[in-house]
Amino acid sequence: MNFKNKLLLTVGCLIALNSMAQQKGSLMDVDTSTVKRLLSTLKKYEYVGISGYIQPQFQFIQSEGAKSFNGGDFAPNVNNRFMIRRGRIRFDYARFDKNNMPQINFVFQFDGTERGVVIRDFWGRIYENKLNLFSLTTGMFARPFGFELNYSSSDREAPERGRMSQLLMKTERDLGAMISLDSRVAKNFMKNIKFDVGIFNGQGLSATADFDSHKDIISRLSVKPYKVTPKLIVSGSFSGLFGGMEQFTKYIYKMSTNSKAFMVDSAAANVGKIAPRKYYGADIQVKIPNRVGNTEFRAEYIRGTQTATQSSSETPGLIPTLNGKNAPLYIRNFDGAYFYFLQHLGSKKHQFIAKYDWYDPNKKVKGTEIGKGFTAADVRFNTFGLGYVVYPNDNLKITFWYEIPKNEKTNLNDYTSDLKDNNFTCRVQYRF
Repeated sequence: MNFKNKLLLTVGCLIALNSMAQQKGSLMDVDTSTVKRLLSTLKKYEYVGISGYIQPQFQFIQSEGAKSFNGGDFAPNVNNRFMIRRGRIRFDYARFDKNNMPQINFVFQFDGTERGVVIRDFWGRIYENKLNLFSLTTGMFARPFGFELNYSSSDREAPERGRMSQLLMKTERDLGAMISLDSRVAKNFMKNIKFDVGIFNGQGLSATADFDSHKDIISRLSVKPYKVTPKLIVSGSFSGLFGGMEQFTKYIYKMSTNSKAFMVDSAAANVGKIAPRKYYGADIQVKIPNRVGNTEFRAEYIRGTQTATQSSSETPGLIPTLNGKNAPLYIRNFDGAYFYFLQHLGSKKHQFIAKYDWYDPNKKVKGTEIGKGFTAADVRFNTFGLGYVVYPNDNLKITFWYEIPKNEKTNLNDYTSDLKDNNFTCRVQYRF
């Protein structure tokens, strides 16, 4: 049982015992059999936990109606706003065997804001208890790919995940099943290694149901935080996504190998084939403990092939349409990365963050080569962010963040110069 559950159990016992004592006159008047019955009843609930957080924030952006990956696009005629970015409530249930090893785990989490209420997690996990090495997860849960995608928004120092993560795997989660190899025995030779492999619908939570029969296979091989020396802790992983989506039209656009342009393949046999979505990623985290906290470096690089539409490189959640008909698909080679530098200032209550990330949705063209036949979906963005986070206590976090997105200059009408989309965020997070 973790510390929080032990504390809840203890508090519950004390409240109940105090109530009885007030009726009988003294705690000494509560007999042993009563205490045993009380503890036996409370034990049924000792593995139930409730947690949550809320993130109210204020934001300002350079121009009214600007597009933003920091909390979503601004409404027309709006350049500042108050909003609740996330409002999460999570319920956990875990059952353990006589050796205090987990047998099953169940999680339900939803997100409520002024924009509505949606489910974020709804999954169960079964553990095998002979080798204490394998588990099976089924339901709606985070895809096992990379570090940033799986790093909780309540713990993350920057307000949002990078542009690439948001476009390739919007909402981070999907419906599927996953087998994990993760030793729960301290002396096992596998104790520092974790391997996850799962099969998923592919479109994530941007739709209520799958739109084709093709599934994505996602895997991640990770090294848990390993203390190389007392002053150096390293972790990292390699990830792969092997998937695609059905082609509902014969028109498939790919970049020409001889010219800087999209070429169309309109063979009738294209209908029903699978257009590729393949991602390859690697990440590393380096932590250097010191007397005031930690110095930390993080980096992640992803490249691959993405199938989307002419106007967006975002993974489609529905069958793409254009003017009431199935829209042609566009296949692009992409890459992107992010780099973090984090430093505690004087104590663990104060932290400085610097972040740089890029996303190039179409590696075959750049700059002024992007003109007729291309759209904003082919434009590279570099984003710089600086932040300061203060942690007054374990339940409160305040973030100040300034972000500078830089788009490449192209021959597209709206991207001949850098967009006016620098933005500032002040967020307060309450957590229990």
